[in-house]
Amino acid sequence: MNPTTLIPDSKLATAVTELVRDTTSDLVYDHSRRVYLFGALQGRARGLAFDPELLYVGAMFHDLGLGEEHRGSGRRFEVDGAEEAAAFLRAQGADEDAVRRVWTAIALHTTPGVPEFMEPEVALVTAGVEYDVLGIGYDDPAVVTSEDRAAIVAAHPRPDFKRRILEAFAEGIAPKPDTAFGNVKADVLRHYVPGFVPGDFVATIRDSSWPE
Repeated sequence: MNPTTLIPDSKLATAVTELVRDTTSDLVYDHSRRVYLFGALQGRARGLAFDPELLYVGAMFHDLGLGEEHRGSGRRFEVDGAEEAAAFLRAQGADEDAVRRVWTAIALHTTPGVPEFMEPEVALVTAGVEYDVLGIGYDDPAVVTSEDRAAIVAAHPRPDFKRRILEAFAEGIAPKPDTAFGNVKADVLRHYVPGFVPGDFVATIRDSSWPE
């Protein structure tokens, strides 16, 4: 089976595809499709009962918050993407539980150690991101076979992906560096933004207004 056939064939999924195709770069579009496919394959391998449409929406919207239109929001890019997805789903008539699951999946996709214990759609967006960006599970054929991986990358290539995705992260977050406090994107800014000084959790506590 070609794993790309796992992409939902529905009106909602088609609308998502068109929106993301029209509003993002090839880099983000192809990455987002791979995230869905790698997440869906892992869901099948784990025997998780996930909603393919909701997983698809979560995967396709997960990096939309990096776009230029969100760089002045003052919010974490994950939240901006989650809000975009929530508005889209409500406009499509989705119920609030579906909106909540997708919002959470996007908002937490850069928070390791938490999503895996939540609903399947939440867990699998993060699993797809971790596979495509970090290579977690890459060498385990029980996660994704080499044949499936090759088919996915053939459909959605990743030329020079490591460098390009890091640059996209930096461009999306550099205008609002305070949003990197306490999360993995501080590492990106440390490498890509000269003079960036990450927030210090210990110093924040010690320097708080509490008198003791």
